[in-house]
Parts: sequence; C-alpha cells; structure tokens
Amino acid sequence: MRPHQEIRLLKWTDFSDDFKYIRLAGDKVKSKRNRVVPVPKTLRIERLKKRENANIFTGTEKPYNRGYFSTLWKRFKKVHKEVDKHITIYSFRHSGAIEIFKRTGSLTKLQRAMGHSSLQVSLTYLRGLEVTELKEEDMPMV
Repeated sequence: MRPHQEIRLLKWTDFSDDFKYIRLAGDKVKSKRNRVVPVPKTLRIERLKKRENANIFTGTEKPYNRGYFSTLWKRFKKVHKEVDKHITIYSFRHSGAIEIFKRTGSLTKLQRAMGHSSLQVSLTYLRGLEVTELKEEDMPMV
C-alpha cells in the first residue's frame, strides 16, 4: 500500500470484520479502482475501536498530514545510524513488491497486489532484481 495516501488515510471501516482484508474504494487509491488487500496474519490485531469513521492512527475523522510518516521515518534514521540513509518510507513498498514476485513468480499477482494499472509499471519495481528467466530444462534438446 502507498504510505502517504492509502495507509495514512485508513479507517476502521476499511477493514473486514475478521481483519483479514482491507477494502480500498477507488477514490482512495492512485489507480481510481477499488482494491482488496489481504492483511498478513502477523499484522492482524483485534479491532479495539468501532468508531466507524475514525482514522486508525489518529482515532479521529482527520488523518495525519501527508508528510507525517516520512517525518517519523527521518527521525528514526537519525537515532538509528545503522539504517541506510537512502532508504525512504516508500522503499518498503518496493521491497514488498520484490518479495511478492519472489514468492509467487507471477507478474499478474504482483500487479494486482500493488494496484498497478499495467504490467509495465510492475516491471519497474523489479528492475534491480536478478531473476533467472531461463532454466536448463527450458532449452531445446540437441
């Protein structure tokens, strides 16, 4: 999910009752198409608040400003010098994309998971990944 828009604007009503999925309406995503995003088991929490229109981070109807998470990340990096200074909050989205592709080997699954409008956009996320495209068994027999 995109940190500055999709994550920052999350409300409790965006989650399914069992907290297994996040439903994002087209007006909340870059592609303008509805998306359903699975929530990994390790990230599931019980819904403690049922304030239907509340943002999950602020607890009110109003979300944090657009740069909120970036500012927190910059502060974190200042305290934790071992973190590469070039890693941005958006880097986690790219890492997630690579991990999805490594696990599934499917560009279409990657495209759906990332909410990309085309496979070409998804391919840009994989540009630095060394993926063996041909295997010995793919080659013709002589």
